[in-house]
Amino acid sequence: MTVLDVYNLQKEKVSEVELKEDVFSVPIKKHVLHQVVVAQLAGRRSGTAAVKNRAAVKASGAKLWRQKGTGRARVGSSSSPTRKGGGVAFGPSPRKYDQKVPKKVKKAALRMALSDKVLCDQLFVIDDFALPEIKTKRFVEVIDQFDVRKALIVTHGKSENLEKSSKNVQKIKVMRYEGLNVYDILKYDNLFLERVAVEKIEEALGA
Repeated sequence: MTVLDVYNLQKEKVSEVELKEDVFSVPIKKHVLHQVVVAQLAGRRSGTAAVKNRAAVKASGAKLWRQKGTGRARVGSSSSPTRKGGGVAFGPSPRKYDQKVPKKVKKAALRMALSDKVLCDQLFVIDDFALPEIKTKRFVEVIDQFDVRKALIVTHGKSENLEKSSKNVQKIKVMRYEGLNVYDILKYDNLFLERVAVEKIEEALGA
């Protein structure tokens, strides 16, 4: 059984929360995490690089000079890759870099990433991360209370004050629990979860 303290924004303990073993305490397999992270980063690639091949180059189809009698080599189209202004022989073309990963593997990797944060004491459960106003200085004061510099904050719903207050703070990212992903969990040193978000995550990832 894993039990964590629940804090308020002044880092005062207000209660405790019991985390589900099948979500926050599972064996960690590095190759599964690696597979999901690589697939996630590959999916972010735009794949829009493109060049004109000989078929796409606008050029005359007429033969440049006659086949024989000029003392020069035989020549084909002016759009040939061997000629100036011709098409590119083996250049890039628009493509998708997506890698398919089964849903079960994605969920398993999320459980492993969350378990890693618990194991390394890098997970903080916050009772409610709602700020009374949009003020970056106030947000920085809250983060300094927990002595962290690089953190991912996960909320259970839209929190405009929090999202706007943290927008200009480097190495801090705020997202809702629906967007939780393996790459961001591993990228940031610390993970903050609102208490309600913990329940939503357990509901989504539970066996």
